[in-house]
Amino acid sequence: MDQNVINNIKSLGVDMIKEAKVGHPGIVLGAAPILYTLYTKHLNISLNDPNWINRDRFVMSAGHGSALLYAVLYMVGYLNLDDLKSFRQIDSKTPGHPEFKQTPGVEVTTGPLGQGLATSVGLALGEKILESKYKLATNNSLFNKEKSLFDYRIYCLCSDGDLMEGISYEAASLAGSWQLNNLIVLYDSNNVSLDGKTEGVFDENIRARFEAMGWNTLLVSNGNNIDAISKAITKAKESSKPTLIEIKTIIGEGTSLAGTNDVHGKVLSDADMMMLKKSFDFPEDPFYVIPNIEKYVQREISLRTSPLYSAWANIYREYAEKTDLHYNEFDYIYNKYTDYKLDEKHFNINTGEPEELRKINQIVLNRIALDLPYFISGSADLYGSAKNYLDNYGDLSKKNYLARNIHFGVREHVMGAIANGLSLTGFKINISTFLAFSDYLKPSLRLSALMHLPVIHVFSHDSITLGSDGPTHQPVEQLAMLRSIPNYYVYKPCDFKEVIGCWNEIINTHDHPSGLIINKTKVLPLENTSVEKVKLGAYIVRKEKERLHGIIVATGSEVHIALRIANKLYNQYKLDLRVVSMPCMELFKEQSLEYREEILPKGIRVVVIEFGSSSDWYQFVYGEKYLINVNEFGYSGSTDDILKKMNLDNDSLLNRVKNIFM
Repeated sequence: MDQNVINNIKSLGVDMIKEAKVGHPGIVLGAAPILYTLYTKHLNISLNDPNWINRDRFVMSAGHGSALLYAVLYMVGYLNLDDLKSFRQIDSKTPGHPEFKQTPGVEVTTGPLGQGLATSVGLALGEKILESKYKLATNNSLFNKEKSLFDYRIYCLCSDGDLMEGISYEAASLAGSWQLNNLIVLYDSNNVSLDGKTEGVFDENIRARFEAMGWNTLLVSNGNNIDAISKAITKAKESSKPTLIEIKTIIGEGTSLAGTNDVHGKVLSDADMMMLKKSFDFPEDPFYVIPNIEKYVQREISLRTSPLYSAWANIYREYAEKTDLHYNEFDYIYNKYTDYKLDEKHFNINTGEPEELRKINQIVLNRIALDLPYFISGSADLYGSAKNYLDNYGDLSKKNYLARNIHFGVREHVMGAIANGLSLTGFKINISTFLAFSDYLKPSLRLSALMHLPVIHVFSHDSITLGSDGPTHQPVEQLAMLRSIPNYYVYKPCDFKEVIGCWNEIINTHDHPSGLIINKTKVLPLENTSVEKVKLGAYIVRKEKERLHGIIVATGSEVHIALRIANKLYNQYKLDLRVVSMPCMELFKEQSLEYREEILPKGIRVVVIEFGSSSDWYQFVYGEKYLINVNEFGYSGSTDDILKKMNLDNDSLLNRVKNIFM
């Protein structure tokens, strides 16, 4: 029966691709035995409760193999035939690459190769944290060790292409260091990529490389041998290390193109489809299903997993009785922080001494950590610079999964992907690096937005005022890049009150990631800034005294500059300018038209001051001359010298604004 199911999975997969006229049949035909073995013999899921919080997670890192995954999910009962027939069609449950929340049974949005594997490391780390937190001694006969409420594994199918991407090795290195033995990677090793054989571009000994990073590795030489695959998975589950199982397969097996790159992403010909169906002894009709085959698969899974699900429910009740635990404690699994609010009374704001915004931010972060036990910080070797370290909460390691500071080393890209995995587990996580290095984590950051994950990116060192570090470290275009990402919100506070206001918005956000831009500038709280008004995205911090002549819009520490300019121009020339702080452009654009026109009235000239690219700001001004921004790379030198060279020093800015309005 095993082979019949595998053949039916293959048949449905290539039928989907044929119907859609696009897809990747090679992996469907080569890797079907791997997924069949995993789902029927090892993956602990509940057919009746797909969101069971202690389920094993499967991640299809080789996302181009989505047709294979969907065919398996049909057998499991999460999809129906109509879903398969609408493969790659608008609004279907079966998009071209797996998408979180779009398809039952899909845990992670994967597409860019390597992302799924890297996010799997975050999922595995998340489980380790939960497992450590919810330990429980039990005599339940199904478990042979001290039991936790959480004891699930992360399985990931990856391809040669996944392992060519550098992010995979950033991820694997950390997984080995953290000893994530709950992570099992199934490597579909067929030595073929889209352009041809991998020989000459991917020749290293992959298993030796993973072993050097602290992994256990296994080899299955025949990808059709489900007994060998199953034994390898069983052995991996017994390891004290993460495991890579290399499974040798033949891409496009059973077709005339088997073993070649032509079958990687090319729809099978009619002749190949006929040959394949004939070898399976299937009719040529598309979407043929052996009668009751899916019921057989579901029965096999249920016989194995139902006792485990029931045992977990008993353990949960045992834990709840001993701890007076209620199920809603697990609301964090879905990031359901609601109505969390900080205000000025929580902090000593008016000290009379200017303070760096990044240090102010650390004070607020530590207050949040005190209130929210599932709040975690991470940094790409820049805690000392970005100042997002949580005091008194320790450093996470293989010996201490309950610490709340994660050292990622110099690995921005995988930091973003692991943060996505932790967010998918339910943690509220903020990660930090320099704003200029946001480019390194852009692919992972984009997937945060695509998955609607409330990951928080803290970016420090936000402008050319960094000075002597030079243009390599001075961001110019990065703010515009971040603001251009759909479903991504950029916050740039100007003082202590706005930092608090930004965090009130960020913590209560559940459906999009946020970027918090924090710099080294020392500032005092401004008189008219507001914790509450941050939620409006933009508001007036200096109202015109008599007649409104114009408006200056600024962000971050540039708000202080704008206020000095406005006050000087009024005192010297009676030029009456309104100053607007815009800590979050995205929030402002969500406000009513009436409010937006109240802040920026039609017919009134607007000048923007922000030390970054001008490309975001044309929507608010009448022309380029009203934009005081930075559209060139910086220089290496003192801050004062750089600002003077770029006509951004105080005197130059005063004259530029005066010449615009007078």
